[in-house]
Amino acid sequence: MDVDEVLPAIEESEEAPAAPSTFIPGVHKLEKDEILEPDDSVYLMRHSMNVNWPCLSFDVLRDNLGDERQRFPATTYIVAGTQADIAKNNELSVYKMTSLHRTQKNSDDSDSDEDDNDDTLDEDPILESRSVPHFGGVNRVRAQPLPSTSALPPVSQPYYVASWAETGKVHVWDVRPLIEALDVPGYVPDKSRTHTPAFTIPSHGRAEGFAMDWASSGEANPTALRLLTGDIQSKIHLTTTTPTGFNALSQPFLSHTSSVEDLQWSPTEATVFASCSADQSVQVWDVRSKGRKSVAGIERAHESDVNVISWNRSTTYLLLSGGDEGGIKVWDLRNVKKKGTSLPDPTPVATFNWHRAPITSIEWHPTEDSIFAASGADDQVTLWDLAVEQDDDETGAMDETPEGGKDVPPQLLFVHQGQKDIKEVHWHPQIPGTVISTALDGFNVFKTISV
Repeated sequence: MDVDEVLPAIEESEEAPAAPSTFIPGVHKLEKDEILEPDDSVYLMRHSMNVNWPCLSFDVLRDNLGDERQRFPATTYIVAGTQADIAKNNELSVYKMTSLHRTQKNSDDSDSDEDDNDDTLDEDPILESRSVPHFGGVNRVRAQPLPSTSALPPVSQPYYVASWAETGKVHVWDVRPLIEALDVPGYVPDKSRTHTPAFTIPSHGRAEGFAMDWASSGEANPTALRLLTGDIQSKIHLTTTTPTGFNALSQPFLSHTSSVEDLQWSPTEATVFASCSADQSVQVWDVRSKGRKSVAGIERAHESDVNVISWNRSTTYLLLSGGDEGGIKVWDLRNVKKKGTSLPDPTPVATFNWHRAPITSIEWHPTEDSIFAASGADDQVTLWDLAVEQDDDETGAMDETPEGGKDVPPQLLFVHQGQKDIKEVHWHPQIPGTVISTALDGFNVFKTISV
């Protein structure tokens, strides 16, 4: 038989490899010999970084590299607190992430205008850190707010970060020298300034907590700061700053009946804040109110614990909440009932039940008022856009319900996976569309084609 006749027959008999399919959480299951592979064509940037100890919480630090940054490689600074094996091994760390290059794609998928310069170099990101000892695991970390128009303060001035410790203490640290040490070779921070908290809030006793939020005191006194902290014994305390230091107010705010899970200052009213709790409620407060009781609330916001909330900075009557049952709800605060009325709880503007495990973090986009990010204990980070509506013309030509019967909401823009036990997610306020998440196995920094 002629070899030229055999080879075409063999080629024709070989089956083409199956095209990769989209993995839908809650519908598809991985077999023992299967792993998830990211589709880098949908990422503008995607990086993973490991650290010595996992971090439950982190916050993005402001820098002097400019706003609305679009060019690669990117650089970002964050502050995080560890969950070490024993209490004395914990740290509060400032991380500098550099060489965050654009994600490489196949040559036929890349646009020629994206391949100039060195923004797509195949290099690993660089992670540097400076740390201070922190006795006890860190439940939550929040950096003081800096005006979007202001630069990072000079090293002679403080840049405060608060940490909620599992010991029941809330410590306030000055991390500005740690940033300087990362940026200036040879700079050695004064340990008396960095290794000792600038202030420790004693108000909660031995009751630990997770809820915490900073705010400035408004245009009248922008340098004065306010810090709210909530504990597992249902108490919320307020700490303020004075020209001579910090002042922890002793009288707590009391309306919750279970653990306070999250706190958010109003973006427009300097005396108003919101809280959520394991008692299933969302409460709205005014610090001027006598008796330290909430002035309005949603008594049954979720069927289970309300884990997280986020107050929209642009459309200031919108509030997000995430529950232990995995639900995400959007509330119009104009409809929230005042205390003392017999009106029923308001109906949420929108409800999403995509996640199949507790919502661990939620945050509105810093400038796009319809977009938000969420993370869940089902190992997903999801990006959403409330402005997206169902297109009836398209649904007739496209199967909206994948195999398994789970609807994909049209508002769901993106599902990011690959991390284990995701705890917190934040947008980077100076690099549009960039998302950072922390999990048991480290940090992810990514930017998608969707936002």
